[in-house]
Amino acid sequence: MSSPLALDTAAQDLLFRDARTANTFTDEPVSEETVQAVYDLVKYAPTAFNLQSLRVLLVRSDDARARLVAHMAEPNREKTQAAPLVAVLAADLDFHEELPRIFPVFPELKDAVFSDFEIRERAAKSNATLQLGYFILGLRAAGLAAGPMVGFDGEAIDKEFFGDGKHNVIAVVNIGKPGKDAWFPRLPRLEYDEVFTTV
Repeated sequence: MSSPLALDTAAQDLLFRDARTANTFTDEPVSEETVQAVYDLVKYAPTAFNLQSLRVLLVRSDDARARLVAHMAEPNREKTQAAPLVAVLAADLDFHEELPRIFPVFPELKDAVFSDFEIRERAAKSNATLQLGYFILGLRAAGLAAGPMVGFDGEAIDKEFFGDGKHNVIAVVNIGKPGKDAWFPRLPRLEYDEVFTTV
């Protein structure tokens, strides 16, 4: 019996079954070319109204790394210091300024809906979080491992790296080739019948 999935088994394993959250990495660098290839793939994944609120700050310098590590929760500091590349993923609360260009079918959307800050903030965060998932899958597609974390002082990171009040960090992601003892034991997953209901 053929699989209902279009991806072959190797691709399924690469993106999902064998992919894990990495806690250690080798020292092999992650090139700008690789990160751009990842983005050039995942940028096509959907967001509401094509609003694309995710912004990514790549932490490459020693100074920036030290500033970031100071705001990470204690259990995340060592692995953040050691990862070949660290990305700070943030929601751009002023994403609506781009809407006339990236949603040209309804350029008035910028003011008709997203002039309201509370609506805009909620949309920015939910869609940036959606894009975070795409980003992780893109890294896996490049043969990389990701270590996404939410253990940090978000207000401090916003101030330290953005300082404009227009960005909210949603995750910090360590990136690289998995190192020795990179994986914790896989935790259980809910079964289909526990998640899906048909009405």
